[in-house]
Amino acid sequence: MSDTSTLDKAKLWLSETFDEETRKKVQTLIDSESPDLEDSFYRELEFGTGGMRGIMGVGTNRLNKYTLGQATQGLANYLHQQFSGEEIKVAIAYDVRHNSKEFGKVVADVLTANGIKVLLFKDHRPTPELSFTVRDKKCNAGIVLTASHNPPEYNGYKVYWNDGAQIVPPDDENIIREVYATKFENIKFDGNDDLIEWIGEEQDDVYVDACMENSLYQNVGRDNLNIVFTSIHGTTYTTVPKALKKAGFTKLDLVSEQMIPSGNFPTVSSPNPEEPAALSMAMDLAEITNADIVIGTDPDGDRLGIAVRNLEGEIQLLNGNQCNTILTYYILDQWKKAGKITGKEFIGSTIVTSDIFFDVAEKFGVDCKVGLTGFKWIGKMIRDFEGQEKFICGGEESFGFMTGDFVRDKDSCGSILTACEIAAWCKANGTTVYQYMIDIYKEVGLYYEGLINVVRKGRSGAEEIQEMMKNFRENPPKEIAGSPVEEVKDFKEQTCFVVSKNEKKVMDDIPKSNVLIYYTQDGTKVCVRPSGTEPKIKFYVSVKDSITSEQDFVEKLPKLEEKIQLVKKDLNL
Repeated sequence: MSDTSTLDKAKLWLSETFDEETRKKVQTLIDSESPDLEDSFYRELEFGTGGMRGIMGVGTNRLNKYTLGQATQGLANYLHQQFSGEEIKVAIAYDVRHNSKEFGKVVADVLTANGIKVLLFKDHRPTPELSFTVRDKKCNAGIVLTASHNPPEYNGYKVYWNDGAQIVPPDDENIIREVYATKFENIKFDGNDDLIEWIGEEQDDVYVDACMENSLYQNVGRDNLNIVFTSIHGTTYTTVPKALKKAGFTKLDLVSEQMIPSGNFPTVSSPNPEEPAALSMAMDLAEITNADIVIGTDPDGDRLGIAVRNLEGEIQLLNGNQCNTILTYYILDQWKKAGKITGKEFIGSTIVTSDIFFDVAEKFGVDCKVGLTGFKWIGKMIRDFEGQEKFICGGEESFGFMTGDFVRDKDSCGSILTACEIAAWCKANGTTVYQYMIDIYKEVGLYYEGLINVVRKGRSGAEEIQEMMKNFRENPPKEIAGSPVEEVKDFKEQTCFVVSKNEKKVMDDIPKSNVLIYYTQDGTKVCVRPSGTEPKIKFYVSVKDSITSEQDFVEKLPKLEEKIQLVKKDLNL
């Protein structure tokens, strides 16, 4: 049975503040002494610095009408503080997940009950279209209901500010304070439909046109590129096929079974384009259609997976760093050829992403700015340097990329247009995207990355992850994969310890975060970070070498893959 404090928390949900259906479900959990009671009530579902994500159900640690209402009431209170005397507008979008549409209306009702105008999408739409719409419609904020690539039982809630980017300091902390100060009985649920403006397909066209304007550079061989695309049951069926056809990519095959939106994601075990299995149906279709490139997106359409033909002619999924390397190098090359690089431009990356982007940026004479994990920090860079430096593009290893600043979050649609342009240009010149990637490595160095996820679920899992981080912080490895550790960066303590000099330096240019990075003398990089959205601790490993030829690449890549396995062994993972 749950401990007394958990049971007491659950009994509070039997009051008249909560609707009859909720009270019945809570009573059933109590009467049946269900083990779910503990996990549903032992804590409050965390409203983090970007929003919240969790399993749907009753309870304080679940996503439901009341936890969403609390978050939205807190946001409404903060919006009134910040924009006093103004007409406040908030755009709301939602993805294909169970309850997303209903949750979208609940959130809209709370806002309109607080006198705030709502621009509500009539049906599910991609997250980047919400980001774009906030700017396009001059809204004060935006909300999207999504749990990205999490399993079907999850949903989530992300908040965007008036620049179209996710909330960052100080707004995030201030909103969090208002959310936690809101009691369930003080949530205003009785909405005013007169304050809702419905958004339909007409906005798709505006968004697609902006993607084309910001993501396309040269029209070469677009009608000769064979593309396979899947939305993996997600939202991008509304935008990506339309954008590709409008841009002149006429040879487009869709994975028809996966173009049907569904919160069950019935054809995949996980709707995550990082995993080859999620694109297996698309890859199978590519063999039938002799496709040059395969592309899939996650349910809310901000991330993309790309597979291309390797040196043996087989379709191979690229990792996030490889995709972003190809996209970034090509875009910077196009900017350079157009004479647009003046020395006041930058690209954006994150601390867990490959360091190859420093080398690429240096080659083209632009800056590479680095932030914490998450595109909100790249969005913050754009805002911080607006009018001083021009943002060109940015990406992170978890299959996210953005071209230009018209969207202030990772955007699969614009990125797909650029990726297909690169593939068409390569094909027209008798080469492939994979060979183009090798040519880039010859220029700036061969980097290879691996991601190791250690899953630990529930309350005990969260405690175990905390203990693992504590141990890595207090007892850092002295050697990794045969190379001595030279630097230990601790973003929680904001310090960088240089081992050979026995010197600790302050590192306060990036906000505090529970992240550790180890660099070895041979350039191996290991980043340790608990996930903010899933019950796992992540280990990002990057190894590198130099190559001068395609044969060099063929010989050295397997050795780097072996080295990542050695890192895994050394860290007891």
